[in-house]
Amino acid sequence: MAKPPVNPDAQPSIESSDETAARLGLTHNVGKGQATPTRKKQEAANKRPLVPDDRKLAAKQARAKSTAARDVARAGMAAGIDKYLPLRERGLQKRYARDYVDARFNVGELMIPIMFLVILLTTIPSIDVYAIFALWAFFILAVIDCVVLGFILTKKIEAKFGADKAERIRWYAAMRALQLRPMRLPKPQVKRRQYPV
Repeated sequence: MAKPPVNPDAQPSIESSDETAARLGLTHNVGKGQATPTRKKQEAANKRPLVPDDRKLAAKQARAKSTAARDVARAGMAAGIDKYLPLRERGLQKRYARDYVDARFNVGELMIPIMFLVILLTTIPSIDVYAIFALWAFFILAVIDCVVLGFILTKKIEAKFGADKAERIRWYAAMRALQLRPMRLPKPQVKRRQYPV
């Protein structure tokens, strides 16, 4: 049942399209300003040759385009943008692990310089045996550091993301911890002792 109007003498407010156009300030209907192109003209405009006229120029342009795309991808990977990272590097937990490893000092970071030093020291006959023993001792210390890192990081990730959703990241963290800081990819996004929250 319809409600009666508040003012019984009032006329229903129905306006024509001309009145609506006048009220809105539209003086005439605006078209698209040109005729619709015929199908033949549209297809001709979209046609491109399968083989370019100048193959050398086309190859040069393709190489330039490919190089630009690779440069963008390389910069994106170095910056840690998920879109450009390989699958094994993607995700919030992997980012957390990277940031945690980059924030702490890892014994394994010194592995390559120590190995190079040992190679040099083995050329001296009187200390070559001691250098090898020192290298093995350092190697064991680096492995212990990686195991401790794995336990700490696993607990932190389980606390942050939940035990049921935590990924296995010990090996990932250990491999990153054994690399020299400047050689890591993606590049470190945090400074030393700037641990993720």
